[in-house]
Amino acid sequence: MNTTTSVPTDATAAEDAAGGLPLRFERDVPIPMSDGTVLRCNVFRPREEGTYPVVMALGAYGKDVHFADAFAPQWKVLTGLYPGLATEGSTGRFLRWEVVDPERWVPDGFVVIQVDARGTGRSPGFLDPFGPVETRDYYECIEWAGTQPWSNGRVGLIGVSYLAIKQWQVAALRPPHLAAIVPWEGSADFYRDGGAHGGIFSSSFTFAWWPRQVLSNQYGSGDSTHRDRDTGERTTGPAFSPALLEGNRAEHPQDRLRHRLDDAWNRARTGRLSEIEVPVLSAANWGGAGMHLRGNVEGYLAAGSAEKWLFAHIGTHYESFYLPRYVALQKRFLGHYLRGDDNGWEREPRVQLAIRRPDGTATLRAEHEWPLARTQWTPFYLDAGDGTLDLQTPRATAQASFTAMSGSLDFSTAPFTEEAELTGPVALRLWISSSTADADLFVVLRVFGPDGRERTFIGAHEPVPMAQGWLRASHRKLDPDLSQPYRPYHAHDEVQKLEPGTVYPVDVEIWPTSMVFPLGYRLVLTVQGHDFVVAPPGRLLHDHPEDRAAPEFAGTTTLHTGPAHPALLLVPRIPAAAV
Repeated sequence: MNTTTSVPTDATAAEDAAGGLPLRFERDVPIPMSDGTVLRCNVFRPREEGTYPVVMALGAYGKDVHFADAFAPQWKVLTGLYPGLATEGSTGRFLRWEVVDPERWVPDGFVVIQVDARGTGRSPGFLDPFGPVETRDYYECIEWAGTQPWSNGRVGLIGVSYLAIKQWQVAALRPPHLAAIVPWEGSADFYRDGGAHGGIFSSSFTFAWWPRQVLSNQYGSGDSTHRDRDTGERTTGPAFSPALLEGNRAEHPQDRLRHRLDDAWNRARTGRLSEIEVPVLSAANWGGAGMHLRGNVEGYLAAGSAEKWLFAHIGTHYESFYLPRYVALQKRFLGHYLRGDDNGWEREPRVQLAIRRPDGTATLRAEHEWPLARTQWTPFYLDAGDGTLDLQTPRATAQASFTAMSGSLDFSTAPFTEEAELTGPVALRLWISSSTADADLFVVLRVFGPDGRERTFIGAHEPVPMAQGWLRASHRKLDPDLSQPYRPYHAHDEVQKLEPGTVYPVDVEIWPTSMVFPLGYRLVLTVQGHDFVVAPPGRLLHDHPEDRAAPEFAGTTTLHTGPAHPALLLVPRIPAAAV
């Protein structure tokens, strides 16, 4: 492995490229890989000579593609929330999707490096998103950065989504120069967190994401509309023929669809979390159901690091990463671990949670563990006879059915007679039968006010309910070693079809949540056989015809309740007196 090749450091050229800004900017710096491939990165560093900590990200979205050019709607929302993004303390010239703004980090004494992953942007090679070769590349990039003459030998990783997923993966390889990671809204389990929720293929995002965000950035794409604002050049390098482009990449959506179980292909793309040793700041979004929320919580729990923090926030997928108070948090963490800043970070509470309310507000609260030690695990029993959730098991046996592709069943608590906080993971035990050999369960926790109206929330990607969970009945097998009463863990290693008409117990994992129910509000559980969408058409859907083919998934699903079938929703009640 070559870890000693230096970056060209022509100071005059670097200063010219930076356009008079208080930093050195070097474009398309080569990073040689051990197999002979050369990746390209952009390096931003202080003008003053010296050694500095490195903040790095590797991803597939184009290091030279401006945020506003590739994600115009999100740019409009973000600049509306934070008008000073590109005018106060930064020109915004180097803002890229889901990575730090160099103009806000370099003046504070950091080197910022943005790497085009193999086969994307200006980096040649075979494009295989999230694959093990890409992860090994990241290891080599970290080691290269840690041995450059301007590096102090400590490299930290930070970024959102794709750039966070890669952190979980590469940190498990333990690069010697890696000192800390900040996976901000990033899945940790490739299969469970994003590819197949409860065994149901998450199709719509994958098939939309692939051409829009990845193929548009494939190295050699002559059809890409992305241009470097500084040079006017296409950000994807030379123009290859369609046939060559196709041969230079994996077909990622089809690969995901083909691997229906948590097999070796999926596991090769899931970081071995217990192997992670460096300090971790894992940032979760309560509104990230179906994408990253579970990964940030499970990643925090499973990481082998002695020093790790969980931070849960609200808002869109991208706003929190760039807002000043969050940037200050990121800098404190990385400053402490990358250059030894005596800023008190080690005394920060290990868990910090935005406790949500139905009006969309939230209050940040310090905690010390997850789940919270004072949690009162409270079962609400379902009654299919009257559609209620009650603290007592129903005395009578009852059944209720819904048509899988169109119907649903609702179960409601009585209005809360005092303020009630639910913060933590949630588990649902159902007893079901199906008219077919399989059934998909989409379960939703919803908030209703005294006026009868539902309250929904700004989500990471779209409006969302309080919480969601999924399970394919044929994937009901649990891993007994990893399951907890409050968080079932499914093995996803075999398919167990149903005998039509036979009743089966199934346990559904509902992703973590936090909500304070004021007096008079109700918790409603909805169970159905199709996606729950707050604002149609929806973005994170499970609707691929090969995965959910009729008639097998278009039958009738029946829920059974009563003494012989104690269906229950286990919720994390946080006692008011201890808040």
